Amino acid sequence: MSLLYDARQIAKRDPAARSVVGVIFLYSGFHAIVYHRVSHFFYRHKLLSVARWVSQVGRHKTGVEIHPGAKIGKGLFIDHGMGIVIGETAVIGDNCTIYHGVTLGGRGHSRGQRRHPVIGDNVLVGAGAKLLGPITVGNDVSIGANAVVLHDIPDYATVVGVPGKVVRIDGKPMTSHAVELDHSLSDDPLETEMQQLVNTVNSLQGTIMDLKQQINDLHKERTSDNEEPDDGRC
Repeated sequence: MSLLYDARQIAKRDPAARSVVGVIFLYSGFHAIVYHRVSHFFYRHKLLSVARWVSQVGRHKTGVEIHPGAKIGKGLFIDHGMGIVIGETAVIGDNCTIYHGVTLGGRGHSRGQRRHPVIGDNVLVGAGAKLLGPITVGNDVSIGANAVVLHDIPDYATVVGVPGKVVRIDGKPMTSHAVELDHSLSDDPLETEMQQLVNTVNSLQGTIMDLKQQINDLHKERTSDNEEPDDGRC
């Protein structure tokens, strides 16, 4: 059963989890998935009002808002969960991890078209990240906390920053980012660029100081050469 698989994956990947039973009864992220499975069932059978009602109940109970139309694969781990928003046409692959405050949102109001992100398998989305528009995120991608992603992301990439930038594309990892939860190890490209700028400014300051010293030395030499020799006469 898919829900049992989901609970086992959460228990396996969350170091704070004590048992599968504890996940089933106590984890709001798992409860959000249960509510979504029910609401999505009604959505597929065109019972849209019922689907929306179940979705709103789930939002009230868990703090996670998932539109009934969103498609979610197996093994999703919603850690903490509060403040997550997943739009109607969003698609999430298998064995992904999503932290609190994440938004899979749209950038337009067109109907009948995909407006939200499609996420591949084994993707980790850090806390507060915003993925906006009909973009496609590949498999085994790690998205850092608070990143704002507006463009497609290739497989095995690590994305951080505002706007989100690909800072690394690895070969196929031995284990998934969504399992290792290693997004905090990625450097912020903005911070890296700022550090490079600081280093450049420091280097220029050193060069300027050297030039000033050379100019002062040259000025002293010329002043010394232009001074008349003292012959002792008044």
